[in-house]
Amino acid sequence: MPLWRMLPGLLRDPLGQLVAMADAAPGEVLRLNLGTIRPYLVTEPAHVQHVLRDNAANYTRGGQSMLWRPVRRLTGDGIMSDGPEWQASRGRMQPHFTAKRIDSLVDSMSRSVSDAVDEFDEPARTGRWLDAGAELGRVICRGFSSVFFADRLSLADQLRIAAAQDTIVTALRLRLLLPFVPDAVPVPGDRALRRAIGVVDDIMLPLVRAERARPRDGDDLLAALVNAREDDGRPLGEQRVRDDVVSMFATATETSYAVLTWLWPILDANPEVAGRLYAELDEVVGADRVISREQLLALTYTRSVVDELLRMYPAGWLVPRTAVADDVIGGARIKAGSIVAVSSYVTQRLARYWDRPDTFDPDRFGPDRPRRSHRYAYFPFGGGPHQCLGMYLFGLEAPLVVATILSRYRFRLREAGMPPKQLAATLRPGRPVAVALTPVHERRPA
Repeated sequence: MPLWRMLPGLLRDPLGQLVAMADAAPGEVLRLNLGTIRPYLVTEPAHVQHVLRDNAANYTRGGQSMLWRPVRRLTGDGIMSDGPEWQASRGRMQPHFTAKRIDSLVDSMSRSVSDAVDEFDEPARTGRWLDAGAELGRVICRGFSSVFFADRLSLADQLRIAAAQDTIVTALRLRLLLPFVPDAVPVPGDRALRRAIGVVDDIMLPLVRAERARPRDGDDLLAALVNAREDDGRPLGEQRVRDDVVSMFATATETSYAVLTWLWPILDANPEVAGRLYAELDEVVGADRVISREQLLALTYTRSVVDELLRMYPAGWLVPRTAVADDVIGGARIKAGSIVAVSSYVTQRLARYWDRPDTFDPDRFGPDRPRRSHRYAYFPFGGGPHQCLGMYLFGLEAPLVVATILSRYRFRLREAGMPPKQLAATLRPGRPVAVALTPVHERRPA
């Protein structure tokens, strides 16, 4: 696809242009002429499966690829890397993200989320406008920290990290859009990025050092990483523990934040969906302050709303890989060293796989709906060996956050309409989503 044919659409609506090109080329691989780089865009579900699963060893994150190099400024070499370091990090953290383990944490997480949502009572009473994204970040950080850091991370530090992550994601945007620019060449946002990463390290490194100085027998993630050993029996180095802790905290909280911030304008634009969601919450949760695991499992429509949010606004909208060796995808010859990108946003809006793809319809994910025509027509958490460890956690945490907030409050937007999409390391609204809350029930003790 030559640049002159793509440029007007890319300037006006980059994601919409990519979807239009993919819709116009069913079964094909697109090569995008972006001047100095010419990545392959792989959108057909069978081709996505080839890259992410069937021949995943040939498609690495690669230290110089268009997304991973700048992201590693924050996450270091661990779960967000590749090769032996990634395998070791994933092996250490996998036990903390099994379904059995996450299920055992739901009640504790629910109490922490409830405590965080309690703080909406004052602005709801006074009518103060809230930044929905920032407040969601606070709630999500509270729930995650309570169970994975055993409350070792103070509320003040959680808020500082959430603010730093917001800066980091935004600052990485230009690096993502200019992947051919060497790290040694400064671009706008670099200074803010360094400062924000410094904030994260100022919080996390002392936390790691204190844990190493006085190890606990706890089963939380922080204690487990400090007590872990390398293959030769040596304790993990301070930097390795830091990289694993920061990577998991950043990815687990950022995904939830990025996806759920879209919920408010979506519900405002779809009153029928909002009405069905509220009706389910009134029936299952009522005036309860802390949601039980049994209640959470009964919220089937709430989960469908979250699944549809993931389809239309996946946080990890772009997954770039670097081809190690020559390959063939759908008849297209891929040379070693080429950038190959898959996009869940594009594939999950293809008209040949999704009826009315631009319509928000949670019933697509109802329990009585037939299975999708292809496993990789929907892959908001990636796939293959690199599939997100936190997928099951998100599947419980996101409905829990939604249910805890919207069972207590109704909302109104200060600015109606869907925000523009901001293409950064994650897919975020391009402007703040300001909301005012109104209590539904009189408060009663948990």
